Amino acid sequence: MLRAAVRLSFSGVRSLTLPKPVCQGALASRCYSHGKQETDEEFDARWVTYFNKQDIDAWELRKGMNTLIGYDLVPEPKILEAALRACRRLNDLASAIRILEAVKDKAGPHKEIYPYLLQELRPTLDELGISTPEELGIDKV
Repeated sequence: MLRAAVRLSFSGVRSLTLPKPVCQGALASRCYSHGKQETDEEFDARWVTYFNKQDIDAWELRKGMNTLIGYDLVPEPKILEAALRACRRLNDLASAIRILEAVKDKAGPHKEIYPYLLQELRPTLDELGISTPEELGIDKV
């Protein structure tokens, strides 16, 4: 039994010390993305067009906002303006406030983003009669 253990341990050490020939073939690199990369302007235009549809319904509005918030970005003010106008066309104040709350949450630790967005959206918010969550006092919950 001892002889078998010693024999196996020596063969294990021998395999560690002897160099093994290494042959590696060239690895092929494949790019699986067949579509072209969308620019920021094209992305913004696509979402503004989506929210500016005259026949958009409440489900499409929520689906679009869920998809947009799911991206790793904070939407541009022009996209948010189109979404808020869609909320107004649908007479859906709750969705408008949810959009503002989602954008504030999406800004995360960057405290300068949300005030900038509110500054850019202020004329639209005043025109549409939409109050911010802070003005309504529901941001403290």
